[in-house]
Amino acid sequence: MFLVATPIGNLEDITHRALRTLREVHLVAAEDTRHTRRLLEHFGISAELVSLHDHNERSRVPGVLARLGAGESVAIVTDAGSPGIADPGYPVVRAAASEGYRVESVPGACSVISALQVSGLPTDAFTFVGFLPPKPGARKNLLLELSERRETIIAFESPHRIERTLTDLEDVWQDRPIALVRELTKMHEQVLRGSAREVRGALRADQKRGEIVLVLGGMTRRMRAAER
Repeated sequence: MFLVATPIGNLEDITHRALRTLREVHLVAAEDTRHTRRLLEHFGISAELVSLHDHNERSRVPGVLARLGAGESVAIVTDAGSPGIADPGYPVVRAAASEGYRVESVPGACSVISALQVSGLPTDAFTFVGFLPPKPGARKNLLLELSERRETIIAFESPHRIERTLTDLEDVWQDRPIALVRELTKMHEQVLRGSAREVRGALRADQKRGEIVLVLGGMTRRMRAAER
């Protein structure tokens, strides 16, 4: 089984190995078959497609294992980026590995790493927490908990909640540096750096859309000492 990364925006970011793998496998399990079919057609690839998304991935496991057991190869893809990273993939990977099937990563674009690279924040240690909780209380509590961490924190946030999340960050992160990275590798890619207040002030109404990654500076020794 192959976990194949697909572009997060710019189609030129797909790798030669990813294209070769998608041409050679017997089955492609995709988060959205319509989206993946357009990607495959763009590169002239014809493949058998089956859906594998949040609502059916556990029920798909037996079928995928059966194909692997028959000696066939299967590629797992999501709409963008690396399968299993805040996207479908984990249950079928766990099942295949536990049955002794070989599971290979075909690496490529990843919004988590791309956002960290351009954030201007420390890259030597980081924690990825996926999507922040949609409920205000749970979100605020998690941000309070994460604010004590020394490493850089990376999180996904949806466009319709970003204003409220930045307000929460103003309260919790105060003047500590953050970066908001939006529409990575796409035409309207944007990186806003500064305090949560500065980033919120710079984010225009027409920019509160698209894929958003938040990169949050960790608690430094100097900050901790200042609190004592």
